[in-house]
Amino acid sequence: MSDIRRAGSAAIDLACVAAGRCEGFFELNLGPWDMAAGSLLISEAGGAVTDFGGGDDFLSTGNIVAGNNHIQPGLLEIIRKVFSGSGEG
Repeated sequence: MSDIRRAGSAAIDLACVAAGRCEGFFELNLGPWDMAAGSLLISEAGGAVTDFGGGDDFLSTGNIVAGNNHIQPGLLEIIRKVFSGSGEG
């Protein structure tokens, strides 16, 4: 079973990942102000936050993949496949 939910705010969605309410999150073309606090919350909670290439440049690229340590690597792999060759990854 799968489901995609959105609160309408990347900051809230990232906070939900940090709190364990959601397992993963990705989005593209965000501003650093949309990601900074939420990515810190996730990192402090022990989760993983990367850009679409798997690096830590998400504040510059605006593309973020975040989640718990079980979900994020698989989510990143899917994101890389979907966005490869599109100029987004």
